Amino acid sequence: MSSSGATAWDGDRSAVRIPDPAVEVIDERFRSLVVGPDIVERLWTGGRWLEGPVWFGDSRYLLFSDIPNNRMLCWSEVTGEVTPFREPSNHSNGNTRDLQGRLVTCEHLTRRVTRTEYDGSITVLMDNYQGKPLNAPNDVTVHSDGSVWFTDPGWGIENNYEGVKAVKEIPRYVYRIDADGGEGVPLIADMDRPNGICFSPDESLLYVVDVDQIRVYDMEGGSPVNGRVFVAMKGSDGIRTDRDGNVWSAAGWGGAGFDGVHCYSPAGELLGQIHLPESCANITFGGARKNRLFITATRSLYSVYVDTQGTQYP
Repeated sequence: MSSSGATAWDGDRSAVRIPDPAVEVIDERFRSLVVGPDIVERLWTGGRWLEGPVWFGDSRYLLFSDIPNNRMLCWSEVTGEVTPFREPSNHSNGNTRDLQGRLVTCEHLTRRVTRTEYDGSITVLMDNYQGKPLNAPNDVTVHSDGSVWFTDPGWGIENNYEGVKAVKEIPRYVYRIDADGGEGVPLIADMDRPNGICFSPDESLLYVVDVDQIRVYDMEGGSPVNGRVFVAMKGSDGIRTDRDGNVWSAAGWGGAGFDGVHCYSPAGELLGQIHLPESCANITFGGARKNRLFITATRSLYSVYVDTQGTQYP
């Protein structure tokens, strides 16, 4: 398989060879994860900076954020169409679902984390810490105990492109909000710009992206400890794990041959890459069997079927 992203994406992809040259096997273990005619599809293009994909299997659609355009969009698996879901969206970024299937969203403009109730009303889960506004919540995940974990690096208030420029008033923490509510608490305070976040399948590990690296923490008594570098990776953004504990990371800012998705073994070994012609921001698993990887990358939404399954809730 080709290692050249430029070669993989020459032409309009109206005809693609199998195996797809956009899917690169670096370690033979990756072959079992992408066995079969795995073709990378561009499902839609027309955004400005796409982020936060989250799958709703009960309705067969994917929601995702278009941050600078201040909207959330909905891609339907049934029709293949993309339609507005929420506009304005308060410059939403990362999204997930809680254990009850409700949408949880990080918002740059309002500097808060919200939950969308079944009737469409919005509940604010957290918008300040010790009386000071959050920076700009970025990405979010949930634990099997119902707690919500999110990162607050402040990218959304750096300028007026993905929110409104403002002064940071608190450090850049990783927070946990307990399932029964209450004030969120910072549990990781030793990172520069915490970004993508996810748990291992058995929740014994917590992975968090920082500048030029993915870090991993042991989970002890519900708290992350023993933080260390999992892999050095410039341009890592959104991350997810599969059922075998492999870590899939969005990759951007490296150009052809780098941009797309990188897959690492639980030991941090690079197994393979999915090459894209755009910087990649985030990923999620979805589809009827949770074996379809959805990818948001700059202006476009992509997908590829894989021979594994995602582990995120619900």
